[in-house]
Amino acid sequence: MDSSAPPSEGQDDLPEIRVLIADDHPVMSRALRTYVDSTPGMRCVGEVREGAGAVESVGRLMPDVVVMDMHMPGVGGIEATWQIRRMSESVAVLAVTTFSTERYVIPALRAGAGGYIVKDAEPEEIIDAIRQVDDGMAPFSPSVAHQLMVSVKNDPSQVTSLLQRYPEMPRLPERELEGLRLLATGCSNAEIAEQMMVSEATVKAYMGRLMQRLGVRDRVQLLIRAVELGVVEPSLE
Repeated sequence: MDSSAPPSEGQDDLPEIRVLIADDHPVMSRALRTYVDSTPGMRCVGEVREGAGAVESVGRLMPDVVVMDMHMPGVGGIEATWQIRRMSESVAVLAVTTFSTERYVIPALRAGAGGYIVKDAEPEEIIDAIRQVDDGMAPFSPSVAHQLMVSVKNDPSQVTSLLQRYPEMPRLPERELEGLRLLATGCSNAEIAEQMMVSEATVKAYMGRLMQRLGVRDRVQLLIRAVELGVVEPSLE
């Protein structure tokens, strides 16, 4: 199943993010479409109900972001993500699912998903995650971050294909390390900024420098590396 939406009026001057929704639950799919189409600078270009349809629609509609359910009939979300990312590296995939377990998180990231959030996230969190994944960032729900770090701690071999291991522990400034530890508890930029009494821009700068120091490209990899190096412990406050 596929449907297309006309452009929203009055938004021609905004850089538009074209979103494809792949979810076999009609109620969830319609809710996601409503969130997207009511957001300035964002438009849903189609809805599909299974993974094969998502792959076909990417080739035809060329969205910027695919919001992908991991558990669908036929070709599942993980396999569809793998196929889409090999079809076009410019199309980002955001996994949005009920499951934050190891069974889905690690395979989704290996397949090329740029972010992973749970379906019970608030609408604004989902919209913000779409923006982030389109911008090359790595959004994830706190429960997902926790599961990922536990998986790394329990069995580092699960994620070695995601990273080239860092040869030695670099020196991390105390304030950046403080921000990293707050990130590991599931805090957002705003929450980290509040606790550290700095601006959100400063928090983003801290995270950017940490990614450079640890040789990773996004926040998911940053947490993986931090756990590998023993800098943070998997925990949620």
